[in-house]
Amino acid sequence: MPIVVVIVIFQLFILRQPLPNVGDLLIGLALVVVGLALFVKGLDLGLFPIGDNMAHALAKKGSTFWLVLFAFTLGFSTTIAEPALIAIAGEAADVAARAGEIVDQEEVKHQYAQGLRITVALAVGVAIVVGVIRIIMGWPIQWFIIVGYTLVIMLTAFAPKEIIGIAYDSGGVTTSTVTVPLVTALGVGLASSIRGRNPMIDGFGLIAFASLVPMIFVMLYGMFIV
Repeated sequence: MPIVVVIVIFQLFILRQPLPNVGDLLIGLALVVVGLALFVKGLDLGLFPIGDNMAHALAKKGSTFWLVLFAFTLGFSTTIAEPALIAIAGEAADVAARAGEIVDQEEVKHQYAQGLRITVALAVGVAIVVGVIRIIMGWPIQWFIIVGYTLVIMLTAFAPKEIIGIAYDSGGVTTSTVTVPLVTALGVGLASSIRGRNPMIDGFGLIAFASLVPMIFVMLYGMFIV
């Protein structure tokens, strides 16, 4: 409803133009409402319990190796399938082609977008591993964030200007519909399973790593690969 209100107000009272393709707009909004309702229900029924139960099971198994491997593969797989990342990677490839940064061919643009997606997915995998190790060891999160953003600022001075905006946005698109539920469930479930850890203090914060590390990886990608 907020989206509908904003569109109607600006179209009718600011731009003073009729709504284009009203039928398609209504169908699209209906599909969005149904899709989001099913998605939220799916989170409650499946994704949250899966992440929480697997975190408990791996913690009880007592194997740091399998826990770290699960954390990396979870971060990588949820990110590579993230719709927001797919969208921004495709848009970045189109803009790069129009700007002459890459050859304006579908195959080249696909490779550019795929490379960006894999880079971000690897970054999130590494970020979740760091976050899981932090929970296991009980290290305070603030030092990781301070050091991470200091590195982001330093890399910004050296990274190609064409990649900086994409890098910053990549940190945001990773924290979207697919990644957040599973990663949050993993963190809270793991902190709940380890003696001496507080789920409120130690269980949250993985999303902060998932937002931070991709910025670093994408800028390094722009400096050394693109």
